[in-house]
Amino acid sequence: ELERRVQERTTELRSTLSELESFSYSVSHDLRAPLRGMDGWSQVLLEEHSASLDPAGREILQRIRANCSSMSRLIDGLLALSRLSRDEIAPERVDLAPIAREIIERLRAAEPEREVEFLLSGDLHAHADPRLARTLVENLLGNAWKFTARKPRAHIEFYSVPGPTGERTFCVRDDGAGFESEHSRRLFQPFERLHSQAEFPGSGIGLATVQRIVRRHGGDVRIEGAPSAGARVCFTLGPC
Repeated sequence: ELERRVQERTTELRSTLSELESFSYSVSHDLRAPLRGMDGWSQVLLEEHSASLDPAGREILQRIRANCSSMSRLIDGLLALSRLSRDEIAPERVDLAPIAREIIERLRAAEPEREVEFLLSGDLHAHADPRLARTLVENLLGNAWKFTARKPRAHIEFYSVPGPTGERTFCVRDDGAGFESEHSRRLFQPFERLHSQAEFPGSGIGLATVQRIVRRHGGDVRIEGAPSAGARVCFTLGPC
């Protein structure tokens, strides 16, 4: 009886994965074609018929193109999330410290006018798939960088705390915009946002991506924060 149930569940899982792959194909091909058409024809109107349009008409076309670009990023996000559930992972010992430094330096190069103090502390070695570990750290530090954008002098810290069973808890803490603590569970849902696009632009899948990567490694993740007092995201990845 147990073997029969396992076989049934395995068949259901394979069917679900097949449906997910079909959905990913549809998203990447069928939805992109009309989106490219909307963007392309809007560009033609702007380039070849701009003189026939008043300022309001040109602004409307610019908004159409901006929304096409936003939709394309959302599609990219959906595809990235679906791949995280299907791709094979190969965990190994990874030092997250140099990855974090590289990411912060890239962010600083993109916005050299910002003053951001970045601190690393604790043992930042993890047992993780190197590619997914980089994606994980990129999303967390990218969020911290984004939500501290309005601070004259911001602080971001990436550190670890050893656990009693060999696991380490890794945390990224910032002193940025923060959020109401009762909304913390919502933040791991794809496309859930507590701030408007005008305040802090983004696709809304960063923390959903983080949660999926952490769970694929058998770990857990949580977030805490307060309005105008920053946020802290902590996660585990299993024994190193």
